[in-house]
Amino acid sequence: MAADDALPPDGRDETETQRLDRNWNEILQELRVVQTGTQILTGFLLTVAFQQRFEELDGYQLCVYFVLVALAALATILALTPVSLHRLLFRLGAKPELVMLANALLKATLAAVLLTLAGTALFIFDLVAGHPAGFVAGGAVLVLGGIAWFVTPVFVRMRLRARD
Repeated sequence: MAADDALPPDGRDETETQRLDRNWNEILQELRVVQTGTQILTGFLLTVAFQQRFEELDGYQLCVYFVLVALAALATILALTPVSLHRLLFRLGAKPELVMLANALLKATLAAVLLTLAGTALFIFDLVAGHPAGFVAGGAVLVLGGIAWFVTPVFVRMRLRARD
């Protein structure tokens, strides 16, 4: 199946179908967590346009705002796609494909959420403290989030593989 399945077995006594069901349930739980945060962030971004200060945004800030709304919409779409796939592929025996696709979509969702978070930090700091502060804040969120969400798991995975 996917490269994720190349890891050694974890000692569970389960059939392939049970493993796929467990993997699917784990992905759904992770999506629930991500979706809640994504919806809150998207809602916040959508309300910005209705604030009095919105008219004061310069061209750069408007561009950043529109990119953020697009990224938030993308993150929401990516997070909901596994549910749509499940509904449309229900009872077609496509669980292996569904788990593989949902795993990839969840990773893409996390990337979109990280970009949205970093951009939101950039946007808010830019509004309050100016462009340099915005770049520092956005860059810091992007670097720290990238390390926490992507680099650290890669190192853990490499260490686990080296151990075996």
